[in-house]
Amino acid sequence: MDKPKNKQVDEFAKLSWGERIAYGAGDLAQNLIFGTIGSMLLFYLTTVFGISAAVGATIFLIVRWVNVFWDPWVGTVVDKSHFKHGGKYKPFLIYFGIPLTICCAMLFLPIPAVRGNVAYAFLMYLATALIYSFVNIPYGSLNASLTRDNDEISTLTTVRMTEANIGNLLVYTFLPLFVQMASPDKHLKAIGMFGIKLNLGNYASPHAAGAYFHVMSIYMLIGFILLLCTYFGVHERVLPTEEETNSVKFSDLWNELRRNKPLRVLGCFFLVGFTFMFFGNTVWPFFVQYNIGHSEWMASINLIGSIPGIFLVFLWPIIRRKIGKKGFFQLFLGMFIVGTLLLWVWSWPQFKNSIALGYIGRFIMQWGITAATGYMWSLVPEVVSYGEWNSKKRVAGIINALMGLFFKIGLALGGIIPGYINAACHFDGTKATQSATALNGITISMIWLPIVLAIVGMWVISKYPLSDAEVDKINHEIEDRRQAEEK
Repeated sequence: MDKPKNKQVDEFAKLSWGERIAYGAGDLAQNLIFGTIGSMLLFYLTTVFGISAAVGATIFLIVRWVNVFWDPWVGTVVDKSHFKHGGKYKPFLIYFGIPLTICCAMLFLPIPAVRGNVAYAFLMYLATALIYSFVNIPYGSLNASLTRDNDEISTLTTVRMTEANIGNLLVYTFLPLFVQMASPDKHLKAIGMFGIKLNLGNYASPHAAGAYFHVMSIYMLIGFILLLCTYFGVHERVLPTEEETNSVKFSDLWNELRRNKPLRVLGCFFLVGFTFMFFGNTVWPFFVQYNIGHSEWMASINLIGSIPGIFLVFLWPIIRRKIGKKGFFQLFLGMFIVGTLLLWVWSWPQFKNSIALGYIGRFIMQWGITAATGYMWSLVPEVVSYGEWNSKKRVAGIINALMGLFFKIGLALGGIIPGYINAACHFDGTKATQSATALNGITISMIWLPIVLAIVGMWVISKYPLSDAEVDKINHEIEDRRQAEEK
């Protein structure tokens, strides 16, 4: 939707706190709706739903390959969109948020007739992933439409990542706890915090299907309400002209990849960063359940691990100003590696009962990963601006589709590879105790592959070419060019 020609819009607007919080609600919403799938779906499919690890990984693989071709097309549709009411990007949050919410809940439908049905699991996951693109890509494009002010974008990123990490807290900490509380075969267990004991059931049992569905449905409903908060709470200001919108075509995808070096570098960093992030998210329930043997501690350890992503996010802009963008990512990727190694030590037989080591390792690991993979989103608007400056065409949808594609490939690899490693190492979801080979496979997925990928990520981000001064200069040149064209 083009800006009204008779109305001057401040493209370097300072955002109100209400607008920042409303935009960040979209990140919280997507974590509650779709993040639940990244955290629990493979575990659910291979234990409760009753399919093999190899089949579960294959489902992830096929769906993500479909996304490789689907997402760029969605980006083109978003960039060419014309809505009569509601804005250019915001209407997608409503029109596709409703079916997304329903499909995510249906993935955990507790009907015996569909249990173990590979076709059902595949088709529901495919539908969910395809619809999610029509929420995630416009939401990412909306970020670049709020303001060109680089400091405002930095502040907005800290706010949205705080809310995103509140979502992570609800998903990775409380979701498993709520499911265990709703599962059958309950026993009173200490959760590892302040002596608290709760009646927790076996959430790896086929009888826990109803518990997953009820908890997931509540999460999905809350998530959709938060999408409504984003829709009504933000204002689009930086939009393409009508001529730019009409000239968008699918080939712009390849043109942007060819001439936009910051896009290529950041895309590779997204791919690597989210791959090892989702390795940890996918394998964590397996690691705590089988390698450590204290699934009742998962909620309390995740609670400690969530602290940096909620209460220490305000430090991100400060650290970035002190050591620069590249130094920021190098520092926190290094912290991720240290925390991951501590979790490896925690899995040694003599330390498995030391919850303090789990707290420390998870805290450092999560501080590193939430900062590195959270703050990278602040670079996307400047990549959009660079593309606009370079090609004289603002294709935020296509660029966000590409970034979303790299993100989803990372999400897929983070679920696919551990699934195949589990299968190769003879993991058996029907057994309460796994073989030494299966435990080694979990360790490879949880510890060693993420560390290798974090090191690769350090090298990739060192190649990022845009400084803050260059980004500010680019944005002002674009504004000057537009003002000259309007005269």
